[in-house]
Amino acid sequence: MPFEVKIPSLGESVTEATIGTWMRKDGDAVAMDEPILELESDKANMELVAECAGTLKLLRPEGEVVSVGDVVATIEEGASSAAAPTPAKVEAVPEAEAAPTREAATEPEAAPASESPTKPLSPAVRRIVVEEKIDPSTVKGTGPGGRITKGDVLEAATKPGAEPKPAPLAKAAPAPVARQAAATPTTPAGPDEERVPMSRLRQVIAKRLVEAQHVAAILTTFNEVDMTSVMSLRKQYKDDFKAKHGVSLGFMSFFVKACCAAAAEVPELNAQIDGTDLVYRKHVHMGVAVGTERGLVVPVVRNVDDLSFAGVEQEIGRLAGLARDNRLSIENLSGATFTISNGGVYGSLLSTPILTPPQSGILGMHKIEKRPIVVDDQIVIRPMMYLALSYDHRIVDGQGAVTFLIRVKEALEDPARLLLSL
Repeated sequence: MPFEVKIPSLGESVTEATIGTWMRKDGDAVAMDEPILELESDKANMELVAECAGTLKLLRPEGEVVSVGDVVATIEEGASSAAAPTPAKVEAVPEAEAAPTREAATEPEAAPASESPTKPLSPAVRRIVVEEKIDPSTVKGTGPGGRITKGDVLEAATKPGAEPKPAPLAKAAPAPVARQAAATPTTPAGPDEERVPMSRLRQVIAKRLVEAQHVAAILTTFNEVDMTSVMSLRKQYKDDFKAKHGVSLGFMSFFVKACCAAAAEVPELNAQIDGTDLVYRKHVHMGVAVGTERGLVVPVVRNVDDLSFAGVEQEIGRLAGLARDNRLSIENLSGATFTISNGGVYGSLLSTPILTPPQSGILGMHKIEKRPIVVDDQIVIRPMMYLALSYDHRIVDGQGAVTFLIRVKEALEDPARLLLSL
């Protein structure tokens, strides 16, 4: 009896996903643990691997929405020897060469190994390589261990005089008929408009933003912070910090640690409502909003209250890299108890961030701008930032929200408080 390939659990509150890319064709021989499907959920993309060796039979097309537990393919065990005479060679190839070798097994005309990258390509990178006809061997990888990232191939595609990849590589991932059909607009666009389908991520973002307004009593309070001390401290120690820890000292670690200190005094901001109960978290799992080409994603830094400044920066950098390369897992995106969103990187001066239920608080950072303020009865010019704290008024009252934001302000204007736990 053939082995059934089923959609696994996709994480908290996620019940559906879209079949993104079949990485093997119908009738192909597959090896155990070989990636066969890239699955797109509203939180992240994930790969499904073959749990046994055999011949793959596809049951659901690319672009179709599936639910947890759905059978999307079968694998006829023991039939791989007839379909692929050299499966042992595929399994024996080192991990760094696995992807090019699998292509060679099914495409005799594929480019020789010398033209293939020395590191495996992620599904997102592989798709761009095919669509833009880029030779991966000409792209310098900036990811961990020299791995080629999505940004690397996008940059290579925009370089003048870039040489297109020979046609045989395109055979490895032909454009799916189902996806082309799905991209066709249901009604013709007018002469002054362009109609494109919303991505699944954008659809879910839209749905959840509207839901958030209905399930929580959202209120926002504002304050401003003088960034002089943080900027001075960062300027003084950024070189030594990077030399010792291998990561830059950014503003985000100061805000993260300030929020953790404030949450210790106002724990409602790190709590949630569950039915008629209030659930107080013993640790802060900080969601840090990251903008990507697919939309805004919020990877989670777990137990961030236990991390040092270096630990915070290193983990944020790691997760941001995974986000940009479209390789965040469900675990990376689940379980946040509080969120920080930095609209300032886009030039936002002031905004009202929207909660992500069941969280009870989200802090909005904004653009640093020099403004005249009064200090000791003197008008001075200081680098100022507006802060916005949106909170669930069902669990957090006004006094608690204002106190939280003031504690954040105090910690940023006098960073020594973070070291002395004041």
